[in-house]
Order: sequence, then C-alpha cells, then structure tokens
Amino acid sequence: MRNGEKIRVLQCIRQGKIGGGESHLLGLVEHLDRNVFDPIVLSFTDGPMIDRLQQLGIPVTVIYTEKPFDFRKRKEVLNFICDANVHLVHAHGTRAGSNILWASRKLKIPLIYTIHGWSFHQDQNVLVKRIRILGERYITQKAAVNISVSESNRQTGVDCIPSFRSVVINNGIDGKKFNPQGDYTDIRKELGIGSEKVLLLFLARFTWQKQPMALLEAFKKAVRQHPNLHLLMVGDGEEKEKAKMFIRSENLSDKITLVTFRQDVPDILHSADIYVLPSLWEGLPIGLLEAMAMGKAIIASDVDGTREVIENRVSGLLVDTGSLVPQVTEAIIRLAGNRQLREELGQGAVNAVKTRFEVKKMTRDIEAIYRRLIQ
Repeated sequence: MRNGEKIRVLQCIRQGKIGGGESHLLGLVEHLDRNVFDPIVLSFTDGPMIDRLQQLGIPVTVIYTEKPFDFRKRKEVLNFICDANVHLVHAHGTRAGSNILWASRKLKIPLIYTIHGWSFHQDQNVLVKRIRILGERYITQKAAVNISVSESNRQTGVDCIPSFRSVVINNGIDGKKFNPQGDYTDIRKELGIGSEKVLLLFLARFTWQKQPMALLEAFKKAVRQHPNLHLLMVGDGEEKEKAKMFIRSENLSDKITLVTFRQDVPDILHSADIYVLPSLWEGLPIGLLEAMAMGKAIIASDVDGTREVIENRVSGLLVDTGSLVPQVTEAIIRLAGNRQLREELGQGAVNAVKTRFEVKKMTRDIEAIYRRLIQ
C-alpha cells in the first residue's frame, strides 16, 4: 500500500437476501471509518441487500452460486478480485468463505473469516456433519483471522476442530436505527391488523433451523385461549409453502399474516408486542438483538448464542427445544394475558443490548483487526 491510500476491504457474503450475516455486513460497512477504509461487496446471489448497499453508495457485485466450494466460479471470482484491487478480504459465512478462499490465497490477500453460526450442527446426518466439519476446518486453518460472533460459537469450533482459534466479537446494533422511542410507519394499518390485537412477530427465514412450523402449532393452541392474538410472519424460505398449507387447513387465515422479507425492519418490529425466535441453534442472532433494542417481549429457544443474549425472565423467556411446541404455547399464553410482564421484559431487553451489543464497538474491534493485518 502507498502512504495515504485507503485500505480497500472486500466484504464477501453468501446472498443478497436479508438475514443475520447480511444485517451484520450492512451495519459494518455503514459504520466503517471511511477516512481509512474503502469497502466493496461481493454477494453470491441478488436480493434486497444489494439495493440497500447501492443506496449507501457502496460498490457491489453479484457472482451467482448457491453452492459452497463451487469450483466453477473460481476464475470469475479471481478476475473480480484482481480488478477490484483489494487489500483485505472479509468473508461472512461458509459459502462466502469457501468460494473466496482460493482466490485470496492465490493473490496473497489476507482473509478474515466471520462465523455466523457453523454449517454443521448436532441434528445432521453423521456423514454430512463430518464433511461440513472438514470444510470448516479447511477454511478456518487458511484464514488469517477467524471471528466468532459469540463465545458459544467459538466453543463449538474448539470442540469440533481442535486446531480452531478465533477472536470473539459480538454482533452489534445501531441504537439510533432501532430505538423504541422513534417515529415509525403504521405497519398494522398497512396490513389490516387491528390496534387492539396482541401481535406476535416471526421475522426470520422459513427454514427448519428457525422452526416456523413449531411456532404455527403453538399459535394454533394459544389462540384458542386468547382469540385476540394475531401472528405476523415475515420472511421467505423452503418451509413457507408448508406454512401456507397449514394456515389454510387450520382455518387461521384471519389470525395469521404472511409477508415476504422487507427492508423496513424497525417499522415491523415497532408494530409487534411479542417477538418469537424458536430456533434449534444460533450463532448470535442479529434479528433477536434488533427486537430487544426495540423493547419487545421475547420468546426464544434456549440454545447456544441466544442464551448469551437473553437472561431468562429478565430480558425474555427461554424455552426448551426438547418440548418446543408446548413451551412456546405456554409462553405465548403467559405474555398475551400480561401486558405488565411484556413491558418489564421489553425494558430488560433494551438494557441488555445497550450495555453489551453496540454496532460502533463491533466495528471498531473489526477495524483493529484490519489495521493489524495491513501493518
């Protein structure tokens, strides 16, 4: 690098749809010190995040693949990085890390790898899990620095990959953007959900990991006791059609609203009374932190990264994945009938985020890694 030249950092992400890793990336590039760093983005699919990056004036390129270790894309990725003239590569997640690693090593550009939850987990077929652990071991051994978004995220790596080393940098939330006292669009009016309804919100991908079908089963039971409940589910994914079929078959269309992913997340969160995240595992869920920052009463599964964020009965209610449907049902019923408890948990959630999960701190910690690698 020449003296006075900005550090050009390529941020690489698996997809352009909005998810935890994508929200992390958006927060990071928005808060990087532009006097020192010049961010550009490579995504492996298109989506709403691309539009947001373009609005921010950040150069973004899409090289399409939905596969990790996609050797067919090696040359295209290599040519892109050569043309982009980058000094550092920061990959977010397995697909991004595996598809950028070869080019970064060939060009001798340091790679930072952030693990937003591992690609392997306890519920996988033994062979699949073993193959994915081997893939993660390869990426983490070749990266110059690994970043874990939570301590449990780091410990899982250590348990499964003996050589694994990482720095823990928690995800951070922008307190100005996610502010309970902010001025927001009336999403309830837009979607035809009455102001008198106790509104539950599921804001996540419709995947087996996130357990939308378990939530639907729990809601079906809870709404019998509290007819004033309404469920808003925001997102897309392979289980969404199954969810639609369930809603029709159970005659719940007047009680449940489904919408696709949207970028007005603070507005959506503001409209809700209760945020539900019944995942089977998590790294450190940004969506959960955003809901907490907005003062929502939380129901979340008692898993790895989530339990680092939520203190049970103080900043939310934790439920056991071993009996997910009955415990989520019980938690919904409890909160639906107790506004004071919802408010107390919401305030506890706000306090937790303010003290531990701030986007500027996250960004400064990552910037320190960039500077060290360049020096």
